[in-house]
Amino acid sequence: MTLTNLRNRVVPQPRKTRSVLTRRAFLLTGLLLAATAAPSAARAAETDPASIPFAARTVTTPAGTYKYLIYAPAKRDRREKPPVIVFLHGSGERGEDNTAQTKNGIRLLIAQDVDRFPAIVIAPQCRADARWTQPEMEAMVMQALDQTMTEFDGDPRRVYLTGLSLGGYGTWELAKRHPNRWAALAPVCGGVLFRGQTPEGNNPINPYSAMATAVAPIPQWIFHGDADGAVPVSESRQIAAILYARKADIRYTEYPGVGHNSWDYAYKEPDLLKWLLAHKREK
Repeated sequence: MTLTNLRNRVVPQPRKTRSVLTRRAFLLTGLLLAATAAPSAARAAETDPASIPFAARTVTTPAGTYKYLIYAPAKRDRREKPPVIVFLHGSGERGEDNTAQTKNGIRLLIAQDVDRFPAIVIAPQCRADARWTQPEMEAMVMQALDQTMTEFDGDPRRVYLTGLSLGGYGTWELAKRHPNRWAALAPVCGGVLFRGQTPEGNNPINPYSAMATAVAPIPQWIFHGDADGAVPVSESRQIAAILYARKADIRYTEYPGVGHNSWDYAYKEPDLLKWLLAHKREK
């Protein structure tokens, strides 16, 4: 099983030999993986990401009322059901201002070609003292999704989930809890266990294996920087290796020398949107 056959690009490269082995094959966790150089984060976008207009919405759950943002392309084909992308932000954008959650990540994806961007984007905001993995935030995200699907007559076969950092953790966890909602996943610098966290109840089951079992049926493209000092790259490597071993539909891209801000690269990947939209859930 080669990386080429799986159409993945991976760079789990020890830093001391990165310059020698870039773009050469090497062995990691028993899998033959291919190396790739990080794209330039300075590559100019077609549109200024900050100029992309988002509209405010509110959603009410048993736990309270929450604000979220949506992006609806002005030039979308209203005769067709649009795809829907749910974006989960990182810990630094938590709060209740309903603005900060699009500061990083998702605007870069839209800005690549805003005139032809076809998807409705949902950007909920996690409360300051919460995580996406908590039931209250989970309920808010899923209710916002349901509400948006109704408002825009979204295509239930083309719903995608992506998130960065804290949102990367949330991407995997919400995929695990709602596996039949998502056509594809794109977790960026996320993980399974937070720093210092141990499996609940000292569960002897490998949490990465358990997560991989739950999300393996969903196509996913995983991103991480190998110099990430906030979320260890081992978080993505472990689950990616298990998914590879199980022959899941997965891509894994690791950026050499990039720290926690791998979202600046991931959401500029020219093939990311195309890859997401190529996947549809079976009826």
